[in-house]
Amino acid sequence: MWRRRNSTERATTTSTSNPPEEPSQPVSPDQLADLYHHIIRDYPVVSIEDPFDQDDWSVWAKFADGAGIQVVGDDLTVTNPGCIERAVDERACNCLLLKVNQIGSVTEAIQA
Repeated sequence: MWRRRNSTERATTTSTSNPPEEPSQPVSPDQLADLYHHIIRDYPVVSIEDPFDQDDWSVWAKFADGAGIQVVGDDLTVTNPGCIERAVDERACNCLLLKVNQIGSVTEAIQA
């Protein structure tokens, strides 16, 4: 369950269209994406960082394509030139968090 504001700014409770069977069960990437889309629609979200597992490239790309907001790749790219290139090629995110300490030097970060 999650909360959103309706037109009179009261909080109302609703659920995703495909909630997990048991509350203790993990949600699927599609269920999580659905939840993100509802939140983006109902709140002034402008950016989301690492919305999915760093190895789930196809889900990232599918979400980034229709999110309409900044989708930041941090764990996805880890300031690694190969991962950054893959993220660009697969359109997995539309923003990058560059951390010099992840790659080793300023020169390597610039090259990434």
